[in-house]
Amino acid sequence: MPAASRLYFNNPVGRVMEHPEGYAHIIYEPGPRRLDYLQSFLTHTGKLLRLRGWNKLLGDQRLMTPFTAEESEWIVDFWLTAEQRGSARIYGAVLLSEEDIALLPASQLTVDAHVAALTYRIFDSEVAAQQWLQQVS
Repeated sequence: MPAASRLYFNNPVGRVMEHPEGYAHIIYEPGPRRLDYLQSFLTHTGKLLRLRGWNKLLGDQRLMTPFTAEESEWIVDFWLTAEQRGSARIYGAVLLSEEDIALLPASQLTVDAHVAALTYRIFDSEVAAQQWLQQVS
């Protein structure tokens, strides 16, 4: 039986889990968020990555309310650039709901995207997301 993920941090935004295969597994809760809670959530995610020497994360956004413009700006302008100081690149597998996946062009599901220090790919399957994370370094 594989080892279970361990809770590292949680708040109303979601849970940050330590996955035994060497990545942060972040699970977002549904509903609106306070920016300061999101900032704390992602700051703790970055701390976990640095603490363990990891550069990978699995972001489960299937229940998440889309990021606001203010949240997106903070993530790109602060969190990803601050994280880049600790790691040259962060690889993120992003799980989206079936409804969100249906709205995306098929080409977006088969290529890596880049935002600041983050290289990510979108998935509709946790197994496929985990397999991709095992392949990247």
